[in-house]
Amino acid sequence: MNEQYVELVMEELGLLPLWVRPELLTATPHTVTATQESTVSTAQVETAAATPSTTVIAPPPVPLIPTVALPLAATPIASPAVQPLLTRDERAQRISTLDWDTLQEETTSCTACGLCKSRNKVVFGTGQPQSDWLVVGEAPGAEEDRQGKPFVGQAGKLLDSMLAAVDRSRQENVYILNTLKCRPPQNRNPQPDEMALCAPILHRQIELIQPKVIFAVGRFAVQALLGREASIASLRGKLHEYRGIPVVVSYHPAYLLRNLPDKIKAWQDLLLARNVLAAHDTTAEP
Repeated sequence: MNEQYVELVMEELGLLPLWVRPELLTATPHTVTATQESTVSTAQVETAAATPSTTVIAPPPVPLIPTVALPLAATPIASPAVQPLLTRDERAQRISTLDWDTLQEETTSCTACGLCKSRNKVVFGTGQPQSDWLVVGEAPGAEEDRQGKPFVGQAGKLLDSMLAAVDRSRQENVYILNTLKCRPPQNRNPQPDEMALCAPILHRQIELIQPKVIFAVGRFAVQALLGREASIASLRGKLHEYRGIPVVVSYHPAYLLRNLPDKIKAWQDLLLARNVLAAHDTTAEP
């Protein structure tokens, strides 16, 4: 295999020019092929070898890394949903500063939980806000939702009769309200989140009324005031406390309509509340 053939093969393979044979460096210009003309001359090589180089040789170019576009899901995108203007704590703090009329107005238009979608009317309360006796119930029923007043219907009539037996009435010296201000659909039990969102309104109502005794009827009223899930039977007959205010626990009038023998126990609870109030008034006298 002659040398010219080898060169042609190497050239086809892309291996030239990588090296120069010594005999080609001494060949005359007429014997140098077109491919060989692209190589560095012997004189240039010798000169370069004899003269110290002062030229900074640039490093080989760094290969470009192609930019990979991230999928859209990898990029955080602000949620289009409208965020509430106030957090729960901020809302509770704001409610704690409202006066009575502003509190009632804000409660009437409240949309803090899903009950606002199914309610007919908000049940804020009824009676005399300056009363020393406060009755706290659970959640509005169907009739309360229609009228916008707590304790109406048969349970309301029974409560009015109970209060009248101890010389109390919502028209003169009692204020009545519910733990929840909106009726749960089909009179289901209140959910914890609904009670938590309604709690600031209840707390502010009590703070503004400043009652001397609270008569809590029903287990959800007890949970809201005392933070306990014990049964009514285990809590009644004893004196409890809500932020320094005496609390007497009793059965809900709707329960008493179905359990007539427990009416005597409710009567005892009413007497306890009356005695607590009388003792408070005696202590307060100069």
